[in-house]
Amino acid sequence: MRKEWMNREALVRSAAGNLSRRGFLKAGAGVTGGLVLGFFLPGSNKFAQAQAQGAKVYAPNAFLRVAPDNTVTVIVNRLEFGQGVQTSLPMLIAEELDADWSQMRSELAPAGEAYKDPAFGIQITGGSGTIAHSYIQYREIGARARAMLVAAAAEQWKVPPSRCSTAKGMVLGPAGRKASYGSLADAAMKQPAPQQVTLKEPKQFRYIGKPTRRIDALAKSTGRQQFGIDFKPQDARTVLVARPPVFGAKVKSVDAAAARAIRGVVDVIEVDLDRGARGVAVVADGYWPAKQGRDALKLDWDTSAVGKVSSAQQLAEFTALAKEGGGAVARQADVSKLATAAHRISAIYEFPYLAHAPMEPLNCVVDLKGDSCTIWAGTQFQTVDQQVAAKIVGLKPEQVTINTMMAGGGFGRRAVPSSDWIGDSVRIARAWRAAGHDEPVKVVWSREDDIRGGYYRPAYVHRADIGLDADGRILAWDHKIVGQSIVDGTLFEPMMVKNGVDATTVEGMAEPYAVPMHLAVHTVKANVPVLWWRAVGSTHTAFVMETLIDEAAHLARMDPVAYRKKLMGEKHQRHLAALDLAVARSGYGRKTLPKGRAWGVAVHESFDTVVAYVVEASMLDGAPKLHKVTAGVHCNQPVNPLSIEAQVQGAALMGLGTTLPGAAITLKDGVVEQQNFGDYVVARHNEMPQVEVHIVPSNDPPTGMGEPGLPPLAPALANAVFRLTGKRLRKLPFDLAA
Repeated sequence: MRKEWMNREALVRSAAGNLSRRGFLKAGAGVTGGLVLGFFLPGSNKFAQAQAQGAKVYAPNAFLRVAPDNTVTVIVNRLEFGQGVQTSLPMLIAEELDADWSQMRSELAPAGEAYKDPAFGIQITGGSGTIAHSYIQYREIGARARAMLVAAAAEQWKVPPSRCSTAKGMVLGPAGRKASYGSLADAAMKQPAPQQVTLKEPKQFRYIGKPTRRIDALAKSTGRQQFGIDFKPQDARTVLVARPPVFGAKVKSVDAAAARAIRGVVDVIEVDLDRGARGVAVVADGYWPAKQGRDALKLDWDTSAVGKVSSAQQLAEFTALAKEGGGAVARQADVSKLATAAHRISAIYEFPYLAHAPMEPLNCVVDLKGDSCTIWAGTQFQTVDQQVAAKIVGLKPEQVTINTMMAGGGFGRRAVPSSDWIGDSVRIARAWRAAGHDEPVKVVWSREDDIRGGYYRPAYVHRADIGLDADGRILAWDHKIVGQSIVDGTLFEPMMVKNGVDATTVEGMAEPYAVPMHLAVHTVKANVPVLWWRAVGSTHTAFVMETLIDEAAHLARMDPVAYRKKLMGEKHQRHLAALDLAVARSGYGRKTLPKGRAWGVAVHESFDTVVAYVVEASMLDGAPKLHKVTAGVHCNQPVNPLSIEAQVQGAALMGLGTTLPGAAITLKDGVVEQQNFGDYVVARHNEMPQVEVHIVPSNDPPTGMGEPGLPPLAPALANAVFRLTGKRLRKLPFDLAA
């Protein structure tokens, strides 16, 4: 998922060049009237090439429907879980289709070959890749649909297509003729799809780049939007699972008599679970009896065969490793000048495990029949989930249908290489059927299940030794990172682990600064399941880099903005543009802050997007108070500025949450100590600062926006705290007493 194995410019060129007429498909099956368009765009990156030998033509799958009533429905090949893809992708089609925006609709695509990400080669919502990867893809769908509608009208009017134009869902012809897209849809189906289309120039855009309110806003704001957790087939049973307290452990014995006696409990079944664990599923008529039944179970667990992590001991071990030599080398540099440097920075940084904690806990409905498996879930990972489910029940992937449901957040937790929550639901459905039942099952995770259920952002320790000359110039930088690998043992390992280094562990280190950094990694094993978390490695590397660069600027007696710009040089124009924009709009260096406030600055690139923050903060009752955030964002061509603003605002608040005391997952004897928002802290409305978002103008192909707003927030605030207190913060969450 990283830019280390994907070149964005090459991707866009490949997307424009790999589309053939053979791959552009028209499909009418299951649709009543209207134009239906779709296509297959072969994967163009290393992952896709590694997974498929030779070209493959996929079966027809619709991306666009023009109905007789002139409505245009766009099939969105991603999960919508708050980031706005149900609006931004239809905007791309509407732009090239010349559609009337008021008539645009959207639906989430099921699992299917045609809906695979053009770059990753699998159906996925992740890596901030929706717009970045589908910018050309969805625009070309719209352009081809428009060409076919024009051809249909020209044929009816017996005029050359060149004499026709389009506007707001209408084809316009000579002598005042006009026809709606809806009236032409059936005839357009019979037209050949053009092999080549000319896309609009940015100066012609009517929708792209214009602030556009979300298609799903009304349904969500009025409570009518159905999320995955709301969905339940009429005859389905609700299931809660008693999972072992230590990851991978098994149930030794269970007394279910009290549970079975609760009204509404239908059955109690021992089930296989993710990571080789074994637990107990309580099947009931609804959530409350299932919960009461689970609470009534008398359980004894066998934890003898699994490791039992304790956070304090783990931190000590990580710190000792960080101080040692060796490790897998990610960057090489001469560090001999450390010994004679005029100034020295030596620092240990600590980062805890983090839970994703989306507002909607995990849930999944499975209907398992003899030769089919139907799943309803808000998943980010349809292709992998489909394959895992098929393997569990002995079916072919095409016999597994996954209906993508709207989700209430995820931040990576709904994209698990092991498909733990989907797989567990299918295992439960298999056990339910083996027990003689055939109703669908709805597996629901409580908030406590969700927070204690594993797959966290890994814990890390960094050790940095930096030598500077008398003028503050960095002469040598020796750096070590200790932590678990996210991709070790997954399908991504061959592409993302090089020379023993997980690319996600070190992403964001050194760049964009010209510093002589020697970087090594100690990858450790631990019985704590780990996973990407919003912004992945940048969640810790940005904090380390931006606080250390700020510290170096202080030793150099230079303004922190000027020092950063000097280290960037002319090579990193996008970083400079984002930083300059944030500085200019914030008033940094020009306006006088109220007494007791201080500036903090940070800039970081992730997912090919640069976000710079200039923050204003103070100390209140001994704790930092964030008042204002000014963001400079360089994401190339903005598609929907309103969505970009919302993404940055949400990411900034989530980044602030990582600084708050209690924002950590800790373990004792293998058991997660946190259970709910009472003891796992997230940022709340009262902590939301004023956030102003400013976008650097650009017509270059868009880059990712879902995650890049998070990493620079915590270091910007930490740098402000230093100016207020003189204390350098080395931990997340902040610990001013350390």
